[in-house]
Amino acid sequence: MTTALRRYPVLVALCIAALFMVVPFAIVVVNAFKSPTEYAQNGPLSLPEGLYLDGVKDFWQRVDFGQKLVNSVLISGAVAVLAVVLSVLNAYAIGVGRVKGRTWVLAFFVLANMLPQEALVYPIYYLSKEAGLYDTRLSVIIVFTVIQAAFGTYLLSSVLGQFPREIIEAARIDGANKWQVLWRIVVPVSRPTLGVLLVFFFIWTWNEFLLPLVMLISNDNQTVSVALGVLQGQRLMDATMTNAAALLGVLPALVFFLLFQRTLTRGIAVGAVK
Repeated sequence: MTTALRRYPVLVALCIAALFMVVPFAIVVVNAFKSPTEYAQNGPLSLPEGLYLDGVKDFWQRVDFGQKLVNSVLISGAVAVLAVVLSVLNAYAIGVGRVKGRTWVLAFFVLANMLPQEALVYPIYYLSKEAGLYDTRLSVIIVFTVIQAAFGTYLLSSVLGQFPREIIEAARIDGANKWQVLWRIVVPVSRPTLGVLLVFFFIWTWNEFLLPLVMLISNDNQTVSVALGVLQGQRLMDATMTNAAALLGVLPALVFFLLFQRTLTRGIAVGAVK
């Protein structure tokens, strides 16, 4: 064991970190399918004697989880796609087009990405009220598209700044305009990096809580994270229903991550090789 620690310290650290992540999730899964009586008698670490689904059903019906799921998927998917497109356009102008004041522009995007959401709540709330977008999914999509695109622009600008100029010049000699260079050359080559951003933007938006809580007050527009937080605050759930709610909340994001795991791995591997 000591030899393994000395030879592979990073691998051991990753295994320990994975263990700390898997064990809580396993406890949540186990307790989501226990009855309240069984949970009270045997505690949270015992295995369920049977498959108790009433906690999942009660939570699903109480918060109208199907509608919340549709809202979260729609908002997160739209933000992921729009933020990637906006990041590509911005980064193409900054990294390939070499706009004037490139350093200051990137500094502005970094600053925008570092601002805490607490500082943005009131300005966004006021502007959405004035624009008639308050309590609409479109308002949240616009806000998070800008926030995520700030990070995407900063990342892609450094990537596209190293893009081989010879390829771009050859395409221009062949008669390609700026849009053709972007969509037929730059985007296909950068597809692994764009796939990584797409996955990250979806998961980050899915987990957002504060801004959706402020911007979406009606039940028909709320997301999964808001529904979980509001119901937890009402103190109407028992322990098993709490675990069922946590499981239903994290499961869609986990499924999305697993579906696009190959895209994520390929993008990171390509970035490492570059």
